Amino acid sequence: MKIKVAQYGVGKMSKYTMRYVLEKGWEIVGAFDNNPQKIGIDIADIMEIEKSYGIKISDSKDFESFLLHKKPDICIVTTMSLFKDVYESLYLCAKYGVNAITTCEEAFYPQNSNPTLFDKLDSLCKQTNCTITGSGYQDIYWGNLIASIAGSTHKITKIMGKSSYNVEDYGIALARAHGAGLSLEEFDETVASADRISDEERQQIIENGDYAPSYMWNVNGWLASKLGLHITHQSQKCVPQIAKEDLHSTTLGMDVKKGMATGMSAVVTSETEEGVLLETQCIGKVYASDEFDSNEWTIVGEPTTTIVVNKPSTVELTCASIVNRIPDVIEAPSGFITTEKFNLPEYRTNVINLK
Repeated sequence: MKIKVAQYGVGKMSKYTMRYVLEKGWEIVGAFDNNPQKIGIDIADIMEIEKSYGIKISDSKDFESFLLHKKPDICIVTTMSLFKDVYESLYLCAKYGVNAITTCEEAFYPQNSNPTLFDKLDSLCKQTNCTITGSGYQDIYWGNLIASIAGSTHKITKIMGKSSYNVEDYGIALARAHGAGLSLEEFDETVASADRISDEERQQIIENGDYAPSYMWNVNGWLASKLGLHITHQSQKCVPQIAKEDLHSTTLGMDVKKGMATGMSAVVTSETEEGVLLETQCIGKVYASDEFDSNEWTIVGEPTTTIVVNKPSTVELTCASIVNRIPDVIEAPSGFITTEKFNLPEYRTNVINLK
């Protein structure tokens, strides 16, 4: 029996996730969005293919009724970057016992940034016998790839990571979250100021569910869990990336003027009981014409190893990671299960369907 997949959010990422699902031999049974201009459009138009599969985009207001009556095997959620912003859609999946996987970056390891919502979803999933997880580019290039290199290292003293990506590729929500298009004064007030707080203040914000972590905040938690490390202190600092010339952003629908913020660099530092320091940085911004995605990690120790991936197709790799994880999610124990607890990611050479 074919795996039945629902798509929630039909932005830039869904162009690939839906096509990849179909090319695996699985079935798209519903697609949802809250943009009135997309409602009623055939998913073939989103995927930019000629063949129609007879599925038109529905209003996200109808998502709950769809889950109740259709109950797909899994839902792919490709909308926002913060856990609290995707919580409602994931909650509905959990409420009706539908598995879900999301590109939401905070959902990669939300227990260290929004434990309250994580615990609620985890508990509900266990009650309704379904699984929810977060995956994407970070699952391999910030996670399992680094853990594999660590597995060939005798002694580790420090792990350093730096990854850059073009916010133009991911939609307006992500671009705004990175402060793209803000003046430096606006960036300092709305983005940087959030981290000029004490550890006690940050922990209170986290417990209240109001913290806005950079992507590496959750990656450091994932890596520590995967490697058996125990974090004793973690800090974050966000600094603006500044335009050296005027840049046009099609995602923001504006010109980012010279001297404005094109995005941000977020540096997360984690100290551990084991003495291993994690120092990771993600740089998300509107690119100039000569800039490109890159991913560089160094494991310092015996021996020291550096791996560099230049010009990765970050969007496609994110979407392929999501789709290849689908069988893992369906077969996983109930709960909100983060992917360091899954098997290693696999290339799905054969079509895998439900028995």
